[in-house]
Parts: sequence; structure tokens; C-alpha cells
Amino acid sequence: MGDVVGLPTETVYGLGADALNPAACARIFEAKDRPLYDPLIVHLPDPGWLDRLAVATPLARQLAEKFWPGPLTLVLERKEIVPDLVTSGQSTVALRMSAHSVFRAVVDSFGRPVAAPSANRFGRISPTTADDVLEELDGRIPLVLDGGPCAHGIESTIVMVRGDRLQILRRGPVTAEDLSAFGPVDETPAEVSMPGAMKSHYAPRTPLVIGPGDPYARGRSGLLAWTGSGDGYACTEYLSRTRDLREAAANLYGAMRRLDAVGLEQIVAEPLPEQGLGAAIMERLRKAAAR
Repeated sequence: MGDVVGLPTETVYGLGADALNPAACARIFEAKDRPLYDPLIVHLPDPGWLDRLAVATPLARQLAEKFWPGPLTLVLERKEIVPDLVTSGQSTVALRMSAHSVFRAVVDSFGRPVAAPSANRFGRISPTTADDVLEELDGRIPLVLDGGPCAHGIESTIVMVRGDRLQILRRGPVTAEDLSAFGPVDETPAEVSMPGAMKSHYAPRTPLVIGPGDPYARGRSGLLAWTGSGDGYACTEYLSRTRDLREAAANLYGAMRRLDAVGLEQIVAEPLPEQGLGAAIMERLRKAAAR
């Protein structure tokens, strides 16, 4: 697998390449315009690869047994087999197993780990459909496998295992509440480079603000709605009319893309409750609003 391929996962679409082939991984950075200091997540064919790529602690094994395959990425001490390019020269590597049937079929057939960051230009809105990938990377990659819309719609939770403690580096579908059954959970920022760590990320081209916005500009603005009606706005995208956080997460990036395509002056995003999956959605919105 010396080239790169757009692949569906249960979180967002990924841009996959042979994780143990530095030349193939370099094509990921090139296609995405991704800086080399931003490490890649490595997807495993099966749990047996965990010990081949990283130092797995007992706590890490418990998490893998509970949440893999699924939307949890573990950051562990790496082994020498992992190329420096994949880890951006760090002593740790980010690992997970996707639960998507198409991704699983590809990686099972390939039989080796696959590096697969989100299949978008660096810093832009992550893709949740094959059409999103084509919009972002058409002409830059040879193939996209269409596995339908992504179930979760936001990227995996990233956790660093530190002894008997868990440090959340990126919020996602596996919440702090889910993880707390396995040990103390720390959500304070960590001094480690990891995917999605830039202050501005997941961003539309149209300026995005969180909150009420300018009432005099509503006619030229779009609303990313959680509780509001959209009255007075040029257009409105509802994350979930029933206020279901899982539905909101699945709809987030698609709604942002549709509003971004209209030619608005700004996008106003209503805040969501900051618990469970709502905290992960708000993390994405704050990064999308940062300029």
C-alpha cells in the first residue's frame, strides 16, 4: 500500500496509508498539506499488533478490551518499528481499531497497521461522507471508498495512559464519564503534540462565532442551531430537533459544510451543554471559531 486511499470509519473519513512505510505516510502529509509536527493515528488490524507497536500497560489493555474496535485512541510509549514520521519524532504513538465494516475489511485484507488521519485539508472541517472527501482532496488522491455517512460524526477520543491515570487529550464519542470507571480522569491540557491540537482546527472558510452573534447581521448569517428557531437568519441547520447529543455530533460537520457553502458573512453556532458528548462538540466549535 504505497499510495493513499480515502476510507470510511465510524468517526470521520480517514486518509489511509501503510503505517510502517514512511514514503506512503509522507503522501498523507502531502495530500492534506499537513505539517510534519502533527502525528498520525495508527489503526490496527487486530489487538495482537498492540504489543508490536507499543508498550501496553495493564490499564491500556483493559481499555482496548472494552472500547476496541471503536472510537477510542490510546497514546502509549512506542516501539522502534513505528516510523519517526508517524509519531512526529515523539516517544509515543497513537493507536486505535476502527469498528467500521468497510475499514475493517480493508485493514484485515491488508494485514498491517494503517495510518489514517481525517481525509481533509489540514485545519478544515473533517469529512463525514465520501462526497466531502472528494470536495477536499479530488485530484490529490486516487481513490475514495464510499461507506456511507459516518455514525459518530466527530473524531475519536484520544487518551494518554499515565500509570493508573487517564489524561484526555481530545474529547470524543468515548466520554470522561465512560472512562472514569477505569481510573482517575484528567482533562487538563497536556504538553504533547497530537491530532487536532492546533488552536484553530475543524474550521469552515466562513467566520464562525459561538453565541448570539450580531442581531443586526442575522439576515446575512447562518445559524447552527441547538435550541433556537432560526428566525431572521438567512439559513439554519439544526443539529438535533430532539436535542439528542449523539445526533448532534453525527450532524455537526455536515451542517457546518452546508452553511459554509452558502456564501454567508458568518455562521452563528449556539452553545451546547458541556457534559458528555456535548463537551466534545463544544471543543470542536471553539477550535472552528478560533482565528
